[in-house]
Amino acid sequence: MSYQKIYRVIEQAKRVVIGKEECVKKAVAAILAGGHILIDDIPGVGKTTLAMAISRAMDLESKRIQFTPDVMPSDIVGFSMYQKATGEFVYQPGAVMCNLFLGDEINRTSPKTQSALLEVMEENSVTVDGVTRKLPEPFVVIATENPAGSVGTQLLPESQLDRFMICMTMGYPSVEDEIAIAKGRNAGVSIEDVEAVISVDELLQIRRDVEQIFVHDKIYYYICSLVRRTRENVYIELGISPRGTIALVKMAKAMAFLNQRDYVTPEDVNQIFLDVASHRILPGSQARAAKLTADEILRQILSEEKKPASHFQNK
Repeated sequence: MSYQKIYRVIEQAKRVVIGKEECVKKAVAAILAGGHILIDDIPGVGKTTLAMAISRAMDLESKRIQFTPDVMPSDIVGFSMYQKATGEFVYQPGAVMCNLFLGDEINRTSPKTQSALLEVMEENSVTVDGVTRKLPEPFVVIATENPAGSVGTQLLPESQLDRFMICMTMGYPSVEDEIAIAKGRNAGVSIEDVEAVISVDELLQIRRDVEQIFVHDKIYYYICSLVRRTRENVYIELGISPRGTIALVKMAKAMAFLNQRDYVTPEDVNQIFLDVASHRILPGSQARAAKLTADEILRQILSEEKKPASHFQNK
């Protein structure tokens, strides 16, 4: 079964990412759903390692840029260079001409460079000197950022945040996992030891399988009800966009697939709701006055919305 192949990817990534199986699973789900991933966390918790491990396990051609204030848009999308011998301008590919683009510390670069990713992430193409070029399939952006307020960082615009299917944090390891890391439990196992267990063609086929996961009308209503609550909540100034609704459906399908089902349940939706929604809402002044975080508001919404009680298989 295809989900068995995907679990081999997860097992390979876990060889170098200790104690973060849920993070690995959600990142893999986002790739199966055809989305991009933002990992927002402090330095040193394994964000880059997670991205590179998944890339190798899926045999994806990957490229990486460490974002700094002097990174230019042309570094991302490419540029045209004049060839004296032929008298023509020849396109020089940028870093995004790959299957998986890893952008480290994306919120340390300029807004102009960040905006260069907008067309890439939405259209899977780049336009240089009026010529549009398609990117390889599949194409995934995994970006890491340090928490807002860290030295040298700036907030990403809402339009760019909305193009990430999920935003997740990895957090500090548990005491047991940190002891294992300190003892070097994964000593001798590096990124280079992660084996490719599926091919690009297999990944594309699994994506098509995920698209066929059945979603009952009651689940669609449940998802849209959750989204509507974010738009009507007194603590939220900006609610989830329709793009976020689509992302919820796609991620719920991917989680159902990883849970070895061909249909979506409310539990699948709940499992990924915070990761899809937290970066898409803007808490208002009442939330700040009450000292409520985005996650706390979203958990309250989940607790208040009644789950549909029925069978969800495709009859």
